[in-house]
Amino acid sequence: MSLHLWWLYVTAVFLISATPGPNMLHVMTQSIAHGPRKATATMAGLMSAVLLCLIASALGLGALLKASPRLFDILRYAGVAYLVWLGIKAWRAPVGGSEASATNARSVRALYGTGLLTGLANPKLIIFAAALFPQFIELDRPFWLQLAILIASFVVIESFWYAVYALGGLRLARWLAPANRQTLFNRGTGLMFIGFGGALLGARA
Repeated sequence: MSLHLWWLYVTAVFLISATPGPNMLHVMTQSIAHGPRKATATMAGLMSAVLLCLIASALGLGALLKASPRLFDILRYAGVAYLVWLGIKAWRAPVGGSEASATNARSVRALYGTGLLTGLANPKLIIFAAALFPQFIELDRPFWLQLAILIASFVVIESFWYAVYALGGLRLARWLAPANRQTLFNRGTGLMFIGFGGALLGARA
């Protein structure tokens, strides 16, 4: 693809990735709970989900989901259920004490797993990629090379915003030291996850 077209793509993805959503909220909450270093496992899980969705879209799953509303609905309802479960879990998260310490001791594997499931909870990413990629691929140039450039660019930009939100979580963690602020934050993030689930429930392929 031409350099001009690539810059248009990078600008679009940069702005889209910056928008707060379940992935960015999850990175921030995990950074607050475990610190940015351990939250990298969460970021790795989320990025794995993003890569899987982008590759699946490139292989034609996006077109399949568009052609099969029932399959899309199954994936959508599963994603809604998981996001709502995350919201309830955040709402009821312990504040201080031994329970919170146990929560902070979660394994890297568990953090990666929750990140992966959170990223996979939104099948709209596959549809989004299926709609976005054709706008920036030139038919007279090698398809797979262009696709690799688009996916690699998406990963770099998404990783940048994960880091930004993780560092934001680190700074926010200091402000959240009082228990009453932790409670308000937990309930606020819980409502946001449930809200994302509700928004996904209203989505259409």
